Amino acid sequence: MGLLWTDVSWYAMSGLAKLPTAPAKQIHIQFTLGLCAISSTISFARMMAVEIEKMRADFRRRHSSASMPSVQNLTMTYDSLNEHGTFSEGDTITGKVTLFLSKDTKCESLFVKAKGDADVRWTVRRGEHNHTYSAHRRYFKLKQFLIPENTKDTVLPQGTHVYPFRITLPQGSMPSSFKGCHGKIVYKLEAKLSRSWKFDRKVDNEINFVSKAIPNLQHLMTQQVGSTNKEMWFFSKGDVHMDVTVDRRAYAPGETITIVAKVNNASTKEMTPKFSLSRDLVYRAVGDTKHEKSVILKLSENTIQPKTQEEVKCRMKIPQGQTQTIHNCDIISLEYYLKVYLDISFSSDPEVKFPVAIIPNDLAPSQFHGHAMGPYPNSAVGAPSNSDFPPPAAAMGPYPAPPHAGSYGYPAAQSYSAPPPVYPAQSAYVSGGYNNPVPQLASPYGTPFSSSSSSSVLHPPPTAPAFQPPPYAPEVQPSPLSAPAYVPPTAPNIPPPAPAYNLLPSAPMMDTDFLSQTDEAPPSYSLLFPPTDAK
Repeated sequence: MGLLWTDVSWYAMSGLAKLPTAPAKQIHIQFTLGLCAISSTISFARMMAVEIEKMRADFRRRHSSASMPSVQNLTMTYDSLNEHGTFSEGDTITGKVTLFLSKDTKCESLFVKAKGDADVRWTVRRGEHNHTYSAHRRYFKLKQFLIPENTKDTVLPQGTHVYPFRITLPQGSMPSSFKGCHGKIVYKLEAKLSRSWKFDRKVDNEINFVSKAIPNLQHLMTQQVGSTNKEMWFFSKGDVHMDVTVDRRAYAPGETITIVAKVNNASTKEMTPKFSLSRDLVYRAVGDTKHEKSVILKLSENTIQPKTQEEVKCRMKIPQGQTQTIHNCDIISLEYYLKVYLDISFSSDPEVKFPVAIIPNDLAPSQFHGHAMGPYPNSAVGAPSNSDFPPPAAAMGPYPAPPHAGSYGYPAAQSYSAPPPVYPAQSAYVSGGYNNPVPQLASPYGTPFSSSSSSSVLHPPPTAPAFQPPPYAPEVQPSPLSAPAYVPPTAPNIPPPAPAYNLLPSAPMMDTDFLSQTDEAPPSYSLLFPPTDAK
């Protein structure tokens, strides 16, 4: 209609312009007709724009339903087992997969997959060439089908569909989750929807895996003891000796390491005790190994003056967020070390290094509410003691010792250190699975602790050898230094006594209690050496 009206107006105005008039009047008429033509063109353009927009809206309305994707959304959620949201070996992961469909859809399969993988990769430039090293380890791969595979005739109606799943992680030793610059250990859940002639829809979620496969955990709760000795040469003279005790070997993030260092500075130089916690991260691949070492925390104490002895105590809190020790992955390993050293100017620093294991929070001793975590029960002889009383004497025979020394007519225990247990405890010095033993030297001035709360395991007699029962002896009998074991009257088959073992070979064995000798006076000097007659 707009186009028709424009044409009519144009021809009408053109006819008026051809009428015979005066030249000035004809120019005025032509100018007026030109303005009308321009106005008509603008109105026509506006009308055309409105018509085009109406056509586009109608086209979108007609084809919107056909172009909408059938799968609007695919989500997956899982349930946490604890406040930290972590999972470990043997745990069961439960959750659900939610599928939103805009119309009826044919599906081939829908499944949930759980897997754990470790990967390392780095590049080294040698000369004009780049060499890339990589390695991969897969720990497990589990799959659960929510819609069976190869079911092409399965048609899901429009709407929301929820599929619960349940996957149990395998048992065995697997490393904890980790992400570094050149490698990672990742555990994840993945949901995948497959359709014919369509792209697969995927969604995945990482899970925080914390390994509880820690070998010899009880041993990690025992003390560590190490020592070092240094003889001064240049710019000074004398020597320095340091004994260090650490309360245990394993800690959780946020716990505190208690360190006691006893320093005997017999030199002419002053020195400063310092403490540092560092980590050693190693990536391994075929043909190359990459190390990353860093210091996490560093502390220092007051200066020790020359010719003095001092006991230094330090409490070092492990920062939160530290990654757990990784010991069970052959391409990624993560270890922590505690170093105690003396900073001496113009001289090499004597140091003692202790391995430290970072363990999960739920395995820390503070989570057990006072239950014994060491390798011995609370009353076991030879276990590290927190009591201010000396350890009781222990019987080493087949029956327990009487409850009180001196009861049942037996003599009381002597005031020596308690004899070693039937099965000697593992040495508290630095050694074992960390392959970094620290040599333990005899202290010339004593042990790190001088209080009565010290355990006989940490401070045995200097010359007493470790007691080992012979393999053919079924049971070990009491030593001469311990109180005889109480034998109940009804105990049958009492084994014959085995030969006694001398626990202190450097001292002669005495059968007589010299503390209970009589007050009889010794023979007089005149009887032993009679006088001679003076001439």
